[in-house]
Amino acid sequence: MDHVTIHTLAASAGSDDPIEALKAIAKLRKELDRIEAVTARRAHNAGASWQLIAFALGVSRQAVHKKYGRS
Repeated sequence: MDHVTIHTLAASAGSDDPIEALKAIAKLRKELDRIEAVTARRAHNAGASWQLIAFALGVSRQAVHKKYGRS
């Protein structure tokens, strides 16, 4: 999914139709989770520590390692 699609989904999340907004939010959440996983692994492969990645995400090192540490 590209950045234009993410922006479109984010805009649709503000729809006056709550069902359409919820559909957009669900799709957006799924895509952002995918992007976060890819980016966290890229950061770790580039030498960033789990602690630094956790800090950037606002969570604990243990949470990041548990979620992304397995290959």
